[in-house]
Formats: sequence, structure tokens, C-alpha cells
Amino acid sequence: MTKKAAVKKATPAKKTTATTKVTAAKKTAPEKKVTAAKKAAPVKKAAVAKPAKAESHTALVRRARRIDRELAEVFPYAHPELDFENPFQLVVATVLSAQTTDLRVNQTTPALFAKYPTPEDLAAANPEEVEEILRPTGFFRAKTKSVIGLSKGLVEQFGGEVPGRLEDLVKLPGVGRKTAFVVLGNAFGRPGITVDTHFQRLVRRWQWTDQTDPDKIEAAVGALFPKSDWTDLSHHVIWHGRRICHARKPACGACPIAPLCPAYGEGETDPEKAKKLLKYEKGGFPGQRLNPPQAYLDAGGRPAPPLGAAG
Repeated sequence: MTKKAAVKKATPAKKTTATTKVTAAKKTAPEKKVTAAKKAAPVKKAAVAKPAKAESHTALVRRARRIDRELAEVFPYAHPELDFENPFQLVVATVLSAQTTDLRVNQTTPALFAKYPTPEDLAAANPEEVEEILRPTGFFRAKTKSVIGLSKGLVEQFGGEVPGRLEDLVKLPGVGRKTAFVVLGNAFGRPGITVDTHFQRLVRRWQWTDQTDPDKIEAAVGALFPKSDWTDLSHHVIWHGRRICHARKPACGACPIAPLCPAYGEGETDPEKAKKLLKYEKGGFPGQRLNPPQAYLDAGGRPAPPLGAAG
């Protein structure tokens, strides 16, 4: 009797222990799943459309040209943002634009061209007086040397006239391919691609090329477009880079070509927050030219203030 009673009493004890373990296991399991789900939730990211890794050359050409067409609709008034009245003023202004904004150049050149209106005048200028005028543009000593040097080159080699050929322009002090194409495209109507910092940044973001050397970028992008499009293409890309697709905080949520951009999501994607990042006329601010083209003014653009003006 005692042994049987002991067995009967012991049996429920074992069942209770097993039941407790099963119950604990059941309670613990869902808790682990919920915890894992909670941790995993924030990791999810919004899907971003990107071109296929193996995008064919034909597909790349189509996408690149569509981007240019879209930008042409957004910036139908795109133009060189340096004030100039003739090829001489444009080549000088472009040389001065290195390491500074076009706005600062435009605010500085009126005094320069008022005192030295021709290559002959600037070639014979006192360097110290020119330096004082160019001081606001930064690196004013090196720039003074360049603009006086290129003026002397124009007088001595080209009779005081700016040449309309690439091979001649790049012989002038301070004039490289970028400057030469700005002059050729905008003063002579001869197509050229201007590979400045904005152009370099955007064409790599768009995966038009992975080149980093300006000359190689020029060749790679030039192969995607008809030569007749090169000058306007440069304006479209540079304007987009200055106004919307910034280096540090691209306004992705306000970008008109977002569906075509492999880099969408690198910047602010919220539309309202992105609008606050827009610059120049897109953000309601004056452009970079003191004397912009009429088409720009007709589109709602505002001229920049002169040097020293409030606002």
C-alpha cells in the first residue's frame, strides 16, 4: 500500500513538471518572435528603382537623352550664368570663376571691364590695381596673372581677338578645355561639353560614366548625345546641379527626374523638406547674373544684386 501510494503521488508530480515546461515553452516562443519582429522592422528601406546592373549601351543612351529632355522642360531658359557682352569678357569671366561662384564673378567684373574694356587695356594694366579689383573672387594674385597673361596672348598672337578654335584657346594662360568650351559654345555657337564640378558629380550619380578624369568624362558623355546637343546639355546638367541635385543634400523629393535616377534616396526624399533645399529661382532666390537674359526674367527669375548691395 505504501509503495503504490508513493507511485500514485509521484506520477502527478512528473506530469506537473512536464506541463510546466511545455507551458513555459509556449509562453516564451511567441515572445521571441515578437521581439525579433520589433527589431527587424526599422531595418526595412523603401525600394528605390535603379537601372539594371547590366544596362545596355542602347538603354543608357535612351535614359540619358530622356533625362536631358526632362531637364530641358524644367530649365527652358538655361544659359551661361556669367555676365558678358563679348568673347573677351566671357573668357576673362570664366577664368575668374575658378574656386568661386559665378555670382561673385558677376559682381566683380563690372569694375574690371569698366577700367579695362579691351585685351590691349588689360594687357598693359598695373597688376596691383587689377589685384585690388579681383580680390573678392579669391586667389586674386594668380587670377590677375592669368587674365593679364591671356590678354597679352590675345594681343600678341591673335590681334586682340578671341580665337574661335579649341586648339588656339587652350594656348592662352589659364584657359583649359572647360573654359575653352564655355567660350566656344556660348560666344561662337560651337558645341562643347563643359565638365565642371556639378557636371562631374551628376553624370556619375546618373551612372552615365564612372570616369573621374574630366577629359574622359567629356568623351564618355559626348558619345551618348548628338554633338549639336552638347552646349545645351551642359547648361541643363549644371543648372540642375546648382538648384536641385546638390553635393551634400540633394533635394531628391523635389527632383523632376527621380524615376530615372539610380542615386535617388541619397538626399532628402520627403517632398516638403526637399523643397526647402532648392536654390536660386527654384527656391525663390535671385539667380547668379546681374544682367540675365530676358527669357529668364520672363520665367520669373530675378537678377542678382551688385557687389555690396543689401540682400
